[in-house]
Amino acid sequence: MVEIEINKDVKREFEGISLGIALIKNIHVEKDNDKLKAKMREIEEKIRKQIKIEDLKAMPLIKAYRKFYWRIKIDPTKQRPSAEALIRRILRGKNIPHINTAVDAYNLASIETQIPIGAYDFDKIKEPLILRWSKPGEKFKAIGEEEEEVEKQLVISDAEKIINLYPHRDADETKITRETKNVLIVACGVPNVPLKKVLEATEKAAENITKYCGGKVVEIKTIT
Repeated sequence: MVEIEINKDVKREFEGISLGIALIKNIHVEKDNDKLKAKMREIEEKIRKQIKIEDLKAMPLIKAYRKFYWRIKIDPTKQRPSAEALIRRILRGKNIPHINTAVDAYNLASIETQIPIGAYDFDKIKEPLILRWSKPGEKFKAIGEEEEEVEKQLVISDAEKIINLYPHRDADETKITRETKNVLIVACGVPNVPLKKVLEATEKAAENITKYCGGKVVEIKTIT
């Protein structure tokens, strides 16, 4: 059982906030997979047929995350929620970014469900995990960025470090690489996003990863 909770003060301030959690063990991450590439192109075409870019910000789930961003003092027109950013990229005629088979697989789930999803190398995490407000002086190094001090931000941390600025930036130290064997998926729920949708996104991410990277799902749950 993954040890994770939401801080009571965070729950009080953001009624309806939730997490979707899945733990998958013994995956095999590859650089490329032809079937996954074909699926990515298929989803891109599907999104372009179903959504107009000018309608995106009014869609209920996208709107909920944008509203949440404003509440935590992030401008969603500059730092977009990850699912929205991926969909916008597709609608502008670009391809989904390619990282590796595990990251590509959960990004597809995020695009299809419109729920921001993160994934972490579980072997580099020290439980328990908690979604909480950052503490004075805490530092964080996002993927591909320099370390920075975190001031009054929502974070997911383990017993030693911050692994996520909630719900939009993951830590470099716990990112998924070709060497990752055990992966923790976190689907990020916010107020006005039904728990059912968060669970569906978690399940879809787990399904995609096991389809393209193998492994076995040992736990799926939601946290409220």
